[in-house]
Amino acid sequence: MSTYTLPELPYDHAALEPHIDARIMELHHGKHHASYVAQANQALDNLAEARSSGDFALITKLSKDLAFNLSGHVLHSVFWTCLSPDGGGAPEGELAAAIDDSFGSFADLRAQLGEATKSVQGSGWGALAWEPLAGRLIVEQVYDHQSNVGQGSDPILVIDAWEHAFYLQYLNDKAAWVDAFWEVADWTAAANRFEAVRATP
Repeated sequence: MSTYTLPELPYDHAALEPHIDARIMELHHGKHHASYVAQANQALDNLAEARSSGDFALITKLSKDLAFNLSGHVLHSVFWTCLSPDGGGAPEGELAAAIDDSFGSFADLRAQLGEATKSVQGSGWGALAWEPLAGRLIVEQVYDHQSNVGQGSDPILVIDAWEHAFYLQYLNDKAAWVDAFWEVADWTAAANRFEAVRATP
């Protein structure tokens, strides 16, 4: 049976400084994300044991364990590719046009996504996502690792609003962290994800 693995970062831990400190990147990737991977794999093992024994007394807990940790793994795997030492600026091409169509302008998207990220209650994420039913971009608030919209949307750009993503550098100033994120946002990678999800039937 296949298992989940921690992806390598596409840049050095210090590559995003001064916007994201190297120590944050080391802990965030090597400890927090790694823990989600390990716990998702453990949940798979526990579910396999339940099937083998026929004892599903803990199925609700095991299902939630898998959902929480797998969602954390997926979102973090996307998050690392949303960052680049050559990032910042604004999107171009078809992604920029779609943003204008769905939000009015990039400035309006940035304002909405920024506020959605900063105002997540507790731990969570802000996300720019493709909603295939309407064929448009939407902004989501993700609580913990679960989305606040219907199933089926694909993340294009995500911002981690869990404290472990910023607290060592920005303390409790989540707004400053979100401002810093825009300085390293990788719009090239976001455009590639946008092109891929639109092409999926």
